[in-house]
Amino acid sequence: MKNLKNVLPILLLTSISFTALAQQPTVLASATEKETEKEKKASEKTEVIVEEPAAKKEDEEPAFTFSGSIDTYLHSSFKTQNAFYGGAYAPSTSFADLKGFSLGMVNLIASYAGEKAGFVGDIVLGPRGQAAVFGTASGQAIINQAYAYYKFSDKLTLNLGQFNTFLGYEVISPTVNFHYSTSYLFSWGPFNHTGARLDYAGENGFVAKLAVMNPTDIVEFNPVNTYTLGAQLGKTSDKGGIWLNFLYGDQDGTLEEGTVNADETSGGKLFQADVTLGYNLSETFYLGFNASMQSTAVGEEENNGSIVDSTGDPSSFLGFAVYPKLTLSESFAIGLRAEYFSVKNSHLEIFGLDGNGDGSVTAFTLSGNYKVGGLTFIPEFRVDMTSEDSFSTLSDSGVAEFKKMLPTLNLAAVYKF
Repeated sequence: MKNLKNVLPILLLTSISFTALAQQPTVLASATEKETEKEKKASEKTEVIVEEPAAKKEDEEPAFTFSGSIDTYLHSSFKTQNAFYGGAYAPSTSFADLKGFSLGMVNLIASYAGEKAGFVGDIVLGPRGQAAVFGTASGQAIINQAYAYYKFSDKLTLNLGQFNTFLGYEVISPTVNFHYSTSYLFSWGPFNHTGARLDYAGENGFVAKLAVMNPTDIVEFNPVNTYTLGAQLGKTSDKGGIWLNFLYGDQDGTLEEGTVNADETSGGKLFQADVTLGYNLSETFYLGFNASMQSTAVGEEENNGSIVDSTGDPSSFLGFAVYPKLTLSESFAIGLRAEYFSVKNSHLEIFGLDGNGDGSVTAFTLSGNYKVGGLTFIPEFRVDMTSEDSFSTLSDSGVAEFKKMLPTLNLAAVYKF
């Protein structure tokens, strides 16, 4: 999530403190936990020691793996600027937003899977990585995931540390997404969490998660002393799966008497509900879907030395996206992302809004994936259309002409190892 307006001052002060002492948030950036079971066998009926085959011993040893990816791309918006995204030549979504030939990131992942415990260390370097891990007090912005886990049983696992979010359809790593650019639903939801998460894998494909975490994308420590609850319920099968996800908690802390500044404000609790699903409907046709709603309640503010409840209505966003994909051969597939995303009461100011703070965008992204070994080429054409003027081009006389449509073209190369 890119909104940390009230927390950033705290993080900045912490960053200055860290610098004085020592000149340290969506995988693979969402790395899969690979677990290898280790058997222990001892003979109680004989004293003869039988040496097991070397291959079997290797299978029983804890597994250390090293993997990763790099990505780079060419980007054009046909000289159209986004007035609501810092003048960027790109839509108001994460990554793939730099002009010309550009870098994505280098992603390096080390993982260790023992019989009962293991860890994942996930490092990102480059513009895409910095944009993904932006909520760091120290400013390091390279640790994408760093968590350890303990298996209570084959069904129940405890994860502790920083991990990518379990909400949404898309992820930080371009090796997992079919499209190179990202959706509004992904870009303005959570990226990373730091906390404790229980994972449950039951019978017949039933899965669940329960987590207690810092506010979204505040990853190194908790400067605001409030926490966020997360949960997931899902059902998977050989054809695909469906997942219901939830977040609830205060994201910027609460105001306190004696330390509050004049006219300081604080948002209320955030709630987000998200559904994600994807199924192979045939050997060549896949259909994915994501819908999400996020709202922030009215909070509190300083008024003449006192802390009072703010007035007004909650703010929110609502959106959905469909992801049909057709596989034409072992090396080539083509897919579409069709997305609608709306904002109420100035929840996000990422495109033009009307006088009530309401607005929406409809975006279509057509992408191809051509694979050669570990390399994937992704040609992509995208069109974003907003309800209010949000973009601009310069006329022949040098005057800005505002418009509601932004076309973009990407040609990306992603290598996974």
